[in-house]
Amino acid sequence: MRTQNAPLIQLKDYTPPAYGIDHVSLRFELEPGNTVVTSTLTVRRNGGTGLDAPLVLDGDELMLVSAAIDGKRLVADDYTLTAETLSILTVPTADVFSVTLVTRLDPNANTKLMGLYRSSSVFCTQCEAEGFRRITFFPDRPDVLATYDVRLEADAESAPVLLSNGNPGAKGRLDNGRHFAEWHDPHPKPCYLFALVAGRLDALRDNFTTASGRAVDLAIYVEPGKAQLASFAMDALKRSMVWDEDVYGCEYDLDVFNIVAVSDFNMGAMENKGLNVFNDKYILASPDLATDTDIMHIEAIVAHEYFHNWTGNRITCRDWFQLCLKEGFTVYRDQEFSADTRSRAVQRIGQVRALRAGQFPEDAGPLAHPVRPSAYKEINNFYTATVYQKGAELVRMLATIVGPQHFRAATDRYFARHDGEAAVMEDFVDCFEAVTGRDLSQFMLWYAQAGTPLVTVKDEWDAKERTLTLTISQSTPATPGQETKEPVPIPVRIGLLDGQGQDMPLISESASVSGDVILLTEKTTQVVFSGVGEKPVLSVLRKFSAPVIVHHEEDDTAVLHRARHDSDLFNRWQALNTAATDAIVYRYEKTDNANAQAHLLDALCAVAIDTDVEPTFAAQALSLPSEHDIARKIGKEIDAGLVHLASHSLISALGTKLGTTALERVAALRASEAHLSDLEQAGVRSLRNTLLALLVAGSVEGAAQIAFEQHQSAQTMTDRLAALSMLVRHHTDEDMTQTALAHFMQRHENHALAIDKWFSVQSTIPGARGLAAVKLLLDHPLFTLNNPNRARSVLGPFAMANLSAFHQADGSGYGLFTDQILAMDAINPQVAARLATAFNTWRNFNAQTASHARSALEQIAQADGLSRDVQEIVDRCLTA
Repeated sequence: MRTQNAPLIQLKDYTPPAYGIDHVSLRFELEPGNTVVTSTLTVRRNGGTGLDAPLVLDGDELMLVSAAIDGKRLVADDYTLTAETLSILTVPTADVFSVTLVTRLDPNANTKLMGLYRSSSVFCTQCEAEGFRRITFFPDRPDVLATYDVRLEADAESAPVLLSNGNPGAKGRLDNGRHFAEWHDPHPKPCYLFALVAGRLDALRDNFTTASGRAVDLAIYVEPGKAQLASFAMDALKRSMVWDEDVYGCEYDLDVFNIVAVSDFNMGAMENKGLNVFNDKYILASPDLATDTDIMHIEAIVAHEYFHNWTGNRITCRDWFQLCLKEGFTVYRDQEFSADTRSRAVQRIGQVRALRAGQFPEDAGPLAHPVRPSAYKEINNFYTATVYQKGAELVRMLATIVGPQHFRAATDRYFARHDGEAAVMEDFVDCFEAVTGRDLSQFMLWYAQAGTPLVTVKDEWDAKERTLTLTISQSTPATPGQETKEPVPIPVRIGLLDGQGQDMPLISESASVSGDVILLTEKTTQVVFSGVGEKPVLSVLRKFSAPVIVHHEEDDTAVLHRARHDSDLFNRWQALNTAATDAIVYRYEKTDNANAQAHLLDALCAVAIDTDVEPTFAAQALSLPSEHDIARKIGKEIDAGLVHLASHSLISALGTKLGTTALERVAALRASEAHLSDLEQAGVRSLRNTLLALLVAGSVEGAAQIAFEQHQSAQTMTDRLAALSMLVRHHTDEDMTQTALAHFMQRHENHALAIDKWFSVQSTIPGARGLAAVKLLLDHPLFTLNNPNRARSVLGPFAMANLSAFHQADGSGYGLFTDQILAMDAINPQVAARLATAFNTWRNFNAQTASHARSALEQIAQADGLSRDVQEIVDRCLTA
């Protein structure tokens, strides 16, 4: 049967719940194939609810055993049961009453990994966004807040660890080799923050004392034998707790904080109150198993989930349209934590690269939606780069506009005013209005309008008057459902460079200028700077002060002047990246621009050999734009094969030009013994591997052999994986490559997360060779669609990072991917839908390629039994 169209849920239709739940008492009799859940709800009739209003509870794939109100068992005429709801028709007239429900579940059969399921023999839950309804019947919406008492009962041998939210209570032995543990969470929370974990796990334990003296027991639970691999995550957790106290005044509020790492998880992690559940790839780490990039992600995600304790848990969302309220703010917070911990400039470059790779295409395609969507069919499809990354950029703009002191005052007010509430975006922005006295109503347009604004800058220097006049305009293209756009407030941070590369004073009487920031509020803004004694080089959007695209006509000399001298490291990188993007596009279009490209290569080589440049920054500067970046610049009628050829030709030219000089630098860049927290050595490894990859791409004599030897002898996963990627991607000696692949597999065959990397690196091989590799990987005995990490390790890089392999002109890449999406949808619709977003840009390719993409989408859309998750993505891709 075809999937029936899911109903459209709209923000404008929001109404408060007819009934609230003050307290939830849960008893779990855990069995792998037959778990019994008894829930007792203290129900409160909300004001205005009529006596005849039914109590409607959500449910999904549940078996109802019994239902009772105030101890009296209900009969069939007292309720209506459908596939999605339990409606209790006979409701007491009292304002408060008790409902007891008994349901049965099969955790073993739950391949969707939503609700209660088993991961490697461990019982685990995932309830965000609407998973609690797969555990028991409940008003599964975030504005129903309750306190929870939980009793877990399980076999003591197979599940000695019994965890839930809040503080631990009684525990003890039961008959038949079973035991129990009780938990109490005193903080009212929505059901999406409920969690339980039960199984055989080892724990890494530590403790923390808050600023006010509260003692907190910390533990990270992992598969047996892996506790030592959680040491870095524990260190990151403790540093996050200190940072949140210092920067936001936010202390932890329970006696315990637990993290559990599981191998089957749809997301990166989940912030359940007091019991965070993580995909184990974001917890487990050692120098031999995790790359320096993995370490950075572990640090950021541990911080992110901990920071949710206040921005998401203590203050939660009124409805799922407000998802950006918790996610945007929390992403901003974890980004600032990382910036304070690591190189702020390099972190900003990485953030913007991710934003442009993931969110800008989303804004420009059929899946475009505002940071706060106005409607959805399946909320799981709105855990997007727009909500998370663009949402964080909006908070960053607020911080820029109001300044650091007002920002802290506003967030303090937000925490004090809305603690314990389910809030909306207006509550957050109102706190900034109250503190600053500003009218921020126009700023709310950022949350309502989709699309990436285009900022066009024109500059005119008057030598006689010694003035520089900037005329800056903004426009936002039409997006699905939004043809016209209003101007939004855009803070544009600028600088002026003189001929020696020094910053010139910014003197202006314009009301739009504050320090080095021009605040655009109209379609066109004109600003005059005085005392400009020579023609300056303009540095626009320093620190990437707004999520916009800048168009500024300037010659190559000005771009490279910024690349060499800009005091803002982000814009130094941006200048090099812009020049490299233009150079690749020139090659794609077969346009002669040899002089500019020669100057670019000279500038990049200068960065490569300059020992005064921070290695992490140099590595970013030498990492040329991705093929997706180039495709986005080209815009329409893209030929993916030609993009790869143009991109590879510049990379190869740079590697060839670097030549023996860079080989000498590679030999000199030797990192000492690996320590996960040694940022300096991580920077050395980053630059060394970036240089060596360029040399291998440029076929510089001896480079491939150095890469092979590095792979065989590497003491860190960073160096081993980087070398393997060079050998695999650049099609060096086949025997050498196969030997390295076999060596990697043999070394790590018992480590699932390392084997995921083995799969991923081959999924990035470009072109037809890459497609052939992916076909082989899908037939590999270690490949499975049942584990999200393993499925994503092949299908994610292939469809979302490998332009020339996925977008094959004959449609073969789409055909292979379509088969996998349909197979995945039958197992785990949420993961399938996220992978299906790879079709977002299909209309941008040339007619032949696009026609194959349309056929693939139509094949998916017409499949029987398609999930709502995938159906919504495909329908939007086809109809927008």
